[in-house]
Amino acid sequence: MTAYWIAHVTVLDPVKYKDYTDIAPLAFKKFGAVFLARGGAAQVLEGESFARHVVIRFPDMQTALDCYHSPEYQAAKANRDGHCVAQITIVEGLGADSVLALGDRQ
Repeated sequence: MTAYWIAHVTVLDPVKYKDYTDIAPLAFKKFGAVFLARGGAAQVLEGESFARHVVIRFPDMQTALDCYHSPEYQAAKANRDGHCVAQITIVEGLGADSVLALGDRQ
């Protein structure tokens, strides 16, 4: 079952943050990540506002977690620490049998 990495980020220092964006793609590529949204126009309707929003699809929850905890991603993360405010959540997607049709109740 697919999993999604949902990140909300506000960059505090764009110059230093580039040290993250220069090497983070190595981890994403290694773990088969597919970017579905990355920093496009967004409107925050509820909750804390962040400047940037990212949605990344992974083959499954374990792969998404392995990517986050990998040496490659942790090296990139160390470069962004202190240069942004980030909230990252990994959520399991719905299986084909679980996808709700419009109007179905949860």
